Amino acid sequence: MMGRLLLASLLSLICVSAWADEVEGPHVQGQTFEYSTGGQTYQGYLAYNASDDQPRPGVLLVHEWWGLNDYMKHKADQLAALGFVALAVDMYGDGKVAQHPADAKAFSSQVMQDWPSARARLEAAMSALREHPAVREDRMAAIGYCFGGGVVMNMALAGMPLDAVISFHGSPTQVVSNPQPFDGAVRIYNGQDDSLVDSDALDSMAAALTKDGADVRVVQYPGAKHAFTNPDADKLAEEDDLPLGYNAAADAASWQAALLTLDQALNQ
Repeated sequence: MMGRLLLASLLSLICVSAWADEVEGPHVQGQTFEYSTGGQTYQGYLAYNASDDQPRPGVLLVHEWWGLNDYMKHKADQLAALGFVALAVDMYGDGKVAQHPADAKAFSSQVMQDWPSARARLEAAMSALREHPAVREDRMAAIGYCFGGGVVMNMALAGMPLDAVISFHGSPTQVVSNPQPFDGAVRIYNGQDDSLVDSDALDSMAAALTKDGADVRVVQYPGAKHAFTNPDADKLAEEDDLPLGYNAAADAASWQAALLTLDQALNQ
């Protein structure tokens, strides 16, 4: 009996010791993050691990044509939990979010028709992010979805100071009139059944980026439609009669590929 009690006590001490040595998990903190340019205020969403005392690489997130909604904030939280400081930017100003496709199209078209102003907004966001004490200012990437995917591809084409650019079902319309060298990674994840992304325009964008020095990879996911990463895509497709669709397999595969790219570009 004494031997069993001694053994139980030892096991208890071992368990307590092991528990005491465990590393605290991430404490993701999200907050509104304002920055300004051209007399306009923009309300982004910043997420980082508040329990981490080391500066970490920054990642810009550029939203779909709907605007900075909860979907983008969730993506920022995910990246923060994985060791990045994520800023979901506000491309429309004052945190404006579209409720109807017609409004979303009008908002996004206005941005892409004035690339110099769009670039100024992005530069203001990047500058503000680099100044945050949680950010390692020499490492930064940009991720975009749909409209945002087109934005980040043009950021690379403009030679903006980023180590990696990742587009999910992004619109490949080129709005940069004077492409500049870009020596970072560009990853373009697209649905093979995406009727909203012109394949010729996508090939042209990839070729232009490659010509200017980028390490470009385009991945097409079979059976995936536009907005395949958004769990609300099926609902939006039904409500607004749009050719959208969520694809869990493509979502998971593209996300893991994106994380690998971020790790290679920002952490190594």
